[in-house]
Amino acid sequence: MTSAKTPYLTIQNLTKKFGDFTALDDISLDVYENEFVCFLGPSGCGKTTLLRAIAGLDIQTYGTVIQDEIDISALPSSERDFGIVFQSYALFPNLTVHKNIAYGLENRKMPKSEILTRVKELLELVGLPDQGDKYPAQLSGGQQQRVALARAMATSPGLLLLDEPLSALDARVRVHLRSEIKDLQRRLGVTTIMVTHDQEEALTMADRIVVMNQGIIDQVGTPEEIYRSPRTDFVADFIGTMNFMPGCVVKKGHVLVGATTLACDTNGFDKGDLVNVAIRPEDINAQDISDKDSADNTLAATIDSMEFLGSFYRATLAKGLFGGDLNSDHLLADFSINLVRRKNVLPNSNLKVAFPKDLIRLYPVTS
Repeated sequence: MTSAKTPYLTIQNLTKKFGDFTALDDISLDVYENEFVCFLGPSGCGKTTLLRAIAGLDIQTYGTVIQDEIDISALPSSERDFGIVFQSYALFPNLTVHKNIAYGLENRKMPKSEILTRVKELLELVGLPDQGDKYPAQLSGGQQQRVALARAMATSPGLLLLDEPLSALDARVRVHLRSEIKDLQRRLGVTTIMVTHDQEEALTMADRIVVMNQGIIDQVGTPEEIYRSPRTDFVADFIGTMNFMPGCVVKKGHVLVGATTLACDTNGFDKGDLVNVAIRPEDINAQDISDKDSADNTLAATIDSMEFLGSFYRATLAKGLFGGDLNSDHLLADFSINLVRRKNVLPNSNLKVAFPKDLIRLYPVTS
């Protein structure tokens, strides 16, 4: 959803220090109008600190924040144009649902008739048309989060900030509500930034994902770009499941793993470079052990164990697949239920596995 237009939100060289600790280190990012962006990363990576800096709840040490072409870097949060939803909902327990949603509108001295109309509209929007007279304690967690969303949207902010809004909910409610939030965002066309540590949430909800690690941005891209073309081994390991194997580039287009040479793209690396060789479990293909015509990078393997994961099996390949120094390593391979049945794949059974050269990625050894 990016465009050539001026970004709605621009973050330039933003740094946040807490004493000697650098929580954010020279962050720069553009967010476009109507875009849904997820800040994704492990605990302590700086994603919530970045969200709070955008909101003015934690003013940055250095750098600028520009919203709708206005420099808001030094403005207090009360003068910034955003609505925010917290993990804990932060509803007023002594106020009804109606009063919670109306709170920001009343502070703006809107006429009572307009407030009544707006609250009714928002309750309809979030699917709670008959809950206005109830108190937060009388609602489920999912309903409370809907109220928090309605309250955040009441003043029609230009920017919606979501700080892990679903993490306190159980799995079924979380899955249902994330689709509702995305649908609501699309209908309203509000520029949205969500903080999450849940990769599935980010992959299913975001137009773009900002992967953060130790106060810096490792990669920005669409969910498909982040998953299929991770730029660093951290992103590759954090998003989804990835097999890593130590290797060495032996010549252009070939890397040595254990005692086995694999064909793959070696652009950016020279002969003799030590690398981490990576491939996702679902990208490893299975063939019959009796197949005579084998593709490049095809090896005979033994299934060590299998784990049933509903729509597929995750197989652990036995030691020694690549020979050499990798005898102690295990690899994971994901096989569909139909393939497992068709080829009768069982623990201790043998089959050939192929590593498609265009799906192998190389990363530099950093330590």
